[in-house]
Amino acid sequence: MPDVLLTVGTRKGLFIGRRHDDRWEFDEPAFPAQAVYSVAIDTRRPTPRLLAGGDSAHWGPSVFHSDDLGRTWTEPARPAVKFPEDTGASLERVWQLHPAPGHSPGVVYAGTEPAALFRSADGGESFELVRPLWEHPTRSRWVPGGGGEAVHTVVTDPRDPEALTVAVSTAGVFRSRDGGAAWAPSNHGVSAVFLPEPNPEFGQCVHKIAQDAGDKDRLYLQNHWGVFRSDDAGAHWSDIGSGLPSDFGFAVAAHPHRPGTAYVFPITADSDRVPAGRRCRVYRTTDAGSTWEPLTRGLPEGDHYGTVLRDALCTDDADPAGVYFGNRNGELYASADDGDTWRLLAEHLPDVLCVRAAVL
Repeated sequence: MPDVLLTVGTRKGLFIGRRHDDRWEFDEPAFPAQAVYSVAIDTRRPTPRLLAGGDSAHWGPSVFHSDDLGRTWTEPARPAVKFPEDTGASLERVWQLHPAPGHSPGVVYAGTEPAALFRSADGGESFELVRPLWEHPTRSRWVPGGGGEAVHTVVTDPRDPEALTVAVSTAGVFRSRDGGAAWAPSNHGVSAVFLPEPNPEFGQCVHKIAQDAGDKDRLYLQNHWGVFRSDDAGAHWSDIGSGLPSDFGFAVAAHPHRPGTAYVFPITADSDRVPAGRRCRVYRTTDAGSTWEPLTRGLPEGDHYGTVLRDALCTDDADPAGVYFGNRNGELYASADDGDTWRLLAEHLPDVLCVRAAVL
């Protein structure tokens, strides 16, 4: 069983766990009293670099990095992510930190609130605004979602450094095929049931996107009502929510090695944000959404109210894969066998906001 590093961002600090010989140990939390909305583990280095998007109620948001697996942290002398003065905007939160694939060493993307994409070329120590998305002609008609107006998902293509896909709450999916110089809405087939026109060009409330392990043109999308799949890198989407107890939810993750395999955590409804049927269940598909199966072995059997947020479900890169999720009850669960069985790693944590894991 490989050693694994597990990072858990919560409403009150970052918890880091390490698995060795099937034993888990957790450090004291970093950034106490800060909400950690985004974490990344950059495995392109001999020793992975950790990135954390902290949010202090006193000092505001910042991006920290660690090159010793979280034992010490560095905050740049100047803000890593800052809006240029001419935008008239100020950073409220870093929702996403995403290291690019190996073809782009040093490149890290940050998705923020207000809804913007930033790019770093030095491993996340400094970032520049991707202006074409910020200046997109549809921006004046973007509307904040319940959690604010944010770029909360970034998807890159390991075959093509120029291909970028982002999800914006609540503007939907936008794609660039030229490294961010131009962007186009890409929401064909994704519904927006809360709008007068349920199939607009943009305005969908996309909650999360994950990329398939085998076919990098295949994407899975958890929407504000609806689970969808694209087989053409997001140009078109089809509904794959049949067979789930609810197609509302926040999180979706893909298996790191098995094509067609993905995970979701269904929520009852936007008006009742608890696990579907009040049962703590992860659902897995192994056929790209044609069918779904509940994964329950080792999870609570009685009534359960722990909501899993959009970045609080993830996989590592082991085989069989580790699958992890945390919830707003402060519970943290892990599977070491593709989700077949689960164990409780921690409880009584603050609200779990994001979870990331990697094999060391």
